[in-house]
Amino acid sequence: MAPPDIRIFNTMQQTKVPLVPLNPGKLGIYVCGPTVYSWVHIGNARTFTSFDTIVRYLRFRGFEVRYVRNYTDVDDKIIKAANEAKEDPIALAAHFIREFEADTKALHLLPPDVSPKVSDTIPEIVAIIEKLIARGAAYAAGGDVYFEVRKYPGYLKLSKKNLDDLVSGAGERELVLDSKKDPMDFALWKAAKPGEPSWDSPWGKGRPGWHIECSAMSAKYLGETFDLHGGGLDLIFPHHENEIAQSEAASGKTLCNCWMHGGFLDLEGAKMSKSLGNVVRLRDALQQVDAEALRFFFLTTHYRQALSFSDKQLADAETRMEYFYETLRKVDERVEGKDFGQGALHGDPERFLRELDEAMADDFNFPGALGALSGLFNELNQLTDKPPVKDKAMVGRTLLALRDIAKKASLALGLFEDKPSDWLLRRRDRQVARLGIDVAKVDAGIAARQEARVAKNFQEADRIRAELKAMRVEIMDTPAGTSWKVLSELPTT
Repeated sequence: MAPPDIRIFNTMQQTKVPLVPLNPGKLGIYVCGPTVYSWVHIGNARTFTSFDTIVRYLRFRGFEVRYVRNYTDVDDKIIKAANEAKEDPIALAAHFIREFEADTKALHLLPPDVSPKVSDTIPEIVAIIEKLIARGAAYAAGGDVYFEVRKYPGYLKLSKKNLDDLVSGAGERELVLDSKKDPMDFALWKAAKPGEPSWDSPWGKGRPGWHIECSAMSAKYLGETFDLHGGGLDLIFPHHENEIAQSEAASGKTLCNCWMHGGFLDLEGAKMSKSLGNVVRLRDALQQVDAEALRFFFLTTHYRQALSFSDKQLADAETRMEYFYETLRKVDERVEGKDFGQGALHGDPERFLRELDEAMADDFNFPGALGALSGLFNELNQLTDKPPVKDKAMVGRTLLALRDIAKKASLALGLFEDKPSDWLLRRRDRQVARLGIDVAKVDAGIAARQEARVAKNFQEADRIRAELKAMRVEIMDTPAGTSWKVLSELPTT
């Protein structure tokens, strides 16, 4: 059976469109990366996890993907933060790039093929600005350079806004023209100011505006036209709108074939925003919840929809991941190192992979893919605990086939990359620390229970089990011996 055609919601057209690569079998993807003046918050982490999953799936489908995600290391916010910290802005940005990479690695984010920085792309930025001036789409004024929006007829075609409405709706501060011809013209180059990083240019020392950087970096590493451009919903206007205007005015070509935008993350119903102050840093969240459980949580809602962040939902995600890893542990104990021979399988294990593929091919439907995953794990549990057939060899072969499908699904979604026993132990350690469980007392209780069982004093063994359960400890007797886990806990507040 042929794999399903991939369709993607294109923000430009406001509808789903077929994925048709510019070059057969290959895809160029550019995602606007972080402005590195502080630690990454979970709202940004959700966006980057969404596009990481999209890239993983496209590679799973056999595409050769060139994935570019930039770092904005020259920006007003960085300069402000560096001045407050009495640090060099470029050095401050470099520090937070390292912090970003350390934090997002825990979420199983694959490193992009290219991670360019603004500070390394100045010659390309200057070249595009020179071209825009030569074509009459930009003008220099007092060391600054502005893009003249009314010279580009397609301006606002992405956001569907009206230029005159924007001007009339702007506040008095926004209408200060300075040296602009029009209040909506935007900066391509900013003249140097004391205490700011600057570079030489034909217009004097200065630094790039925010929007021009992505035009230069995407063109440098993907060409003047590429396949997919992604980012958060908040970037549609003005950032992506301005990218389109300056790139297409400079090249005369369409910037990209498809625009993709990820939804917001709400903190208990309030949009996460640094300006509102209701921001949770990723590293702080990872102190409270397993990184893979957080990734799973991000995938529980379609990438274009808003996702509400709460302690309860994180606790639910971690409980769900525990179920998945506990299932994998049981299956591995059953099948590892065993030969079940050749022969028929029970049912149709491949259907779960087809269901995942169908969901992801439909505009990267993450919840649909997780639904297929749930069906897969239900089947694994049934075959492990209460197999519907008596042929043990058939059951073993089917478990192996399903386990292989789980591995393929993990490649597409970035989940289950840990050894089950390691993940479960870390989960238990976090719960023990959170609940203050006395591990020495648990171990002593398990040892005493084992002695009671050997002595056939089952009443005493049951009493000890109940005593441990009152401590929120569940005993599990397996072929590999007795182990224990912490019973599901109430979410923290």
